[in-house]
Amino acid sequence: MKKLIVISGSSGVGKGTIIKNFLQKHPDFKLSVSCTTRKKREGEIDGVNYYYLSKEEFMKAVNNDEFLEWTEFSDNYYGTNKTFVQKCLDNNERLILEIDVKGAINVKEKIKNSVLIFILPPSFEELERRLRGRKTETEESIRKRLSIVKSEIQKSKLFDYTVTNNTVEKSVEEIEQIIKDEQI
Repeated sequence: MKKLIVISGSSGVGKGTIIKNFLQKHPDFKLSVSCTTRKKREGEIDGVNYYYLSKEEFMKAVNNDEFLEWTEFSDNYYGTNKTFVQKCLDNNERLILEIDVKGAINVKEKIKNSVLIFILPPSFEELERRLRGRKTETEESIRKRLSIVKSEIQKSKLFDYTVTNNTVEKSVEEIEQIIKDEQI
């Protein structure tokens, strides 16, 4: 069975950009698409960026034990479909999960064959600049996210690897090396 790659880190560290660049170079890898109850952002596509569910649909899936992991963040729910992940692993597909820190730790408990990679920002100040630069969130939401960052960075010690996102290209190279070392 293939190892499952789990990439996590605080909001705004560039996980999505790093993964997008990695996947462009490595089309043999597949990105798991999470489910969420948050509103679609401009340019996002259902089934590509996320599967957008109502809170009722999401909670029904929780009650039916359909998620490998799930969490609530900023009054929205996020979850990873358990059946999809298991099917990919059973088919020896190279799969990447991009999920929150708590979810990554939960996945490691359930799927021992997981490799957890934590993406760190170059600095706290740079992370704040990136979050504000998105212009997609309220000041309250940004402050809430920043207050969580320090505890998430502390949890990076529970991960197999950390990668500091100084540049996307360097981060992709580090992930490529991890995959080579792990023989994924």
